[in-house]
Amino acid sequence: MKIVAKTLFGLENLLAAELKDLGAKKIEVLNRAVAFEGDQRALYAANIHSRLAARFIVPFSSFLARDEKDLYKKIQQIDWSKYLSNEKTFAIGSTTHSEIFTHSQFAAQKVKDAIVDQFRDKTGERPSVDIKKPDVLINLHIADRQVSIALDSSGDTLNKRGYRTESNDAPISEILAAAMVILSGWDRSTTLLDAMTGSGTIAIEAALIDQNIAPGIKRKFGFQKWDDFNKELFEELIEEAKQKITPSSCVIHARDINMGSLGIARRNAERAGVMDDIVFDCVDFMKSEPIAESALILMNPPYGERLEERLDMDKFYHDIGFRLKHNYPNHTVGVISSNLDAMKMLGLKPDERFKLFNGQLECRFNKYSLFKGKRIDQLKQSAS
Repeated sequence: MKIVAKTLFGLENLLAAELKDLGAKKIEVLNRAVAFEGDQRALYAANIHSRLAARFIVPFSSFLARDEKDLYKKIQQIDWSKYLSNEKTFAIGSTTHSEIFTHSQFAAQKVKDAIVDQFRDKTGERPSVDIKKPDVLINLHIADRQVSIALDSSGDTLNKRGYRTESNDAPISEILAAAMVILSGWDRSTTLLDAMTGSGTIAIEAALIDQNIAPGIKRKFGFQKWDDFNKELFEELIEEAKQKITPSSCVIHARDINMGSLGIARRNAERAGVMDDIVFDCVDFMKSEPIAESALILMNPPYGERLEERLDMDKFYHDIGFRLKHNYPNHTVGVISSNLDAMKMLGLKPDERFKLFNGQLECRFNKYSLFKGKRIDQLKQSAS
């Protein structure tokens, strides 16, 4: 069957590589998505193991619709008893990019009406809608007049690993945090420092990667409520995932200036099962010292989105760069921010740049190599 993995902008190729490692076939990179072929085992395994996908959907109908009436008519032509029953709740998740279907919620309402009316006509009853926790989540996507209908196998988005029940004001998503760790090129033996940890997400995702802990090993999925759910297969895959967990191979440090944030980070790490593998310290980065002669530093500093923060951002980023240059030689650094002007104030030349999104915010994830002395002298020495 065809499966489509939804992801964040900029992570498509990274996700394609991850899915290839998981055994996906006929992989096709799309916009914010990756399509591939797989069976039931592949679908379950992808949900359990993927760190970079937001959800996995299984398309089952595609057609052209001229207008809302035509959409309603063609939705009614689908035999919904294959996917739903009066005993199951459902919801419609919709996205539209169309001059005809300009409101995604209105299109979703039409689809819902067509489904409900079909059941009422055939059985005299109708399934109920449950927006928060539906038994069956139906994905509606409209591009111009092209309509695609799919079953959402994941349920809650896959960034909800189950451990982050608390967060600070501006948490980074688990998917983006995992992507930062992977894009950094971390070898899982180098010491890693999450320098402004907040809710602890970057450090926790690094620990999960280090120990090969599947991110979905403790959560529930949408496909578990499908009629064809294979409980035996699912339990087998969960047990296989548990058997693949390895001992920690490195030291991970998580620092923050705020004791309240550190408390949240510790509790999140405990829920993730990696509390004993992360060293938490209350440290002001502007007064910090290295934890090793050479380490990987990952940072998600404030972006200055709030009006009262903006005036201080240039100096704040300048001070980060100053501390890095003068106190962290022989380190590799990865910084993500949506404040592109403030990023320039770091005064560092990036080795690599990645365009990513943190929610609706366009960001850059920049990688830097720090040296003792001047960069030009280091480059001359490397060339000789």
